Amino acid sequence: MGKEGYGIDPDTMKEIAEQVQGVKETGVGIAIVVGGGNIYRGMRAVQQGIDRATGDYMGMIATIMNCLALQDNLERLGLATRVQTAIQMAAIAEPYIRRRAIRHMEKGRIVIFAGGTGNPFFTTDTAAALRAMEIGADVILKATRVNGVYDKDPEKHDDATFIPEITYMEVLERNLKVMDATAIALCRENRLPIIVFNLKDRNNMKRVVLGEAVGTIVRG
Repeated sequence: MGKEGYGIDPDTMKEIAEQVQGVKETGVGIAIVVGGGNIYRGMRAVQQGIDRATGDYMGMIATIMNCLALQDNLERLGLATRVQTAIQMAAIAEPYIRRRAIRHMEKGRIVIFAGGTGNPFFTTDTAAALRAMEIGADVILKATRVNGVYDKDPEKHDDATFIPEITYMEVLERNLKVMDATAIALCRENRLPIIVFNLKDRNNMKRVVLGEAVGTIVRG
C-alpha cells in the first residue's frame, strides 16, 4: 500500500516486481505468497462485529486481488507467471494444485499463491510455510519493513536490539513476532530456514539470494 495507508500503490508494486525480476535473473525458482492486509484483515472483521471465519474469507479474497496486481506488474517486465488460488476462481486464476505448481516452476515460471490456505483461522505466514514445504523450497524469504528480527518492535522502541541469527525455539519462547507460532512450528519440524529482511531496500531480495549476510536467519 506504500504511503497511502490503504489499497495498492502502483509505485510500490512496480518496485517489488523489479526486485523479483532481479532475483529471477539469478536463475533460482521463485514462488510468492502475498497477504491481503493492505485491503482487509480477518482480525479487523472481529472488531467490526463480523464473524471471524467470514472475515478471514474476506481477507483471503483480498490476497487474490494483490496477487493479480503483482502478476500484472511482473508480466509487464516480461516474466512468465501463474496465479494459483486456494479459493477457486476459475475465471481469473488456476486452482492450487501442488504438482502443477512444481511443473510451472520447472518451466521457469513464477508461481504466485493466493487465497492463503483456503481455510479460516490460518494466517498468510502459515500459508507461506505450508506452500514452501509442499513445493520443496530451500528457504522462506520473509519480507518486512525492518532490517530483520529484533528483541522488541524497532518501529516503537529506539533501543531495540537487532538479532542476526536465532533458532525456532527462541522465537517461540521469546514470543518474537517473526511469523505466527504455527508457521514457525511447521518450519521447525521440517528444518526449513527463514530469512527475515527489509523489503524497502530494493537490493536486499537479490542480495539474500546471492548468499550475502542480509537480515536475520531463523533455523535450528
